[in-house]
Amino acid sequence: MEEQGYIIRYEKGNFQSGYCMVKDRKIIVINKFLETEARCNCLSEVMSQVQIDAVIFSEKSAKFYEQLNTNSSQEAQDEAITS
Repeated sequence: MEEQGYIIRYEKGNFQSGYCMVKDRKIIVINKFLETEARCNCLSEVMSQVQIDAVIFSEKSAKFYEQLNTNSSQEAQDEAITS
């Protein structure tokens, strides 16, 4: 997300979802009391909600982002089959 121009801060706050985005600014605030896995889940959720320009990513980040999208697509298909 930093390569996309976002600033990620870990703070305490009154946001129930574990993260918040500051309006009209590229700042993501993650609840600092969350475990590592929950922090990763929050960032993944944020990535699904914002405009991502994959061209900006470094090669390593682009591969990771592609892997995340592949895993998310597979999970969505699996969920649709079981529903």
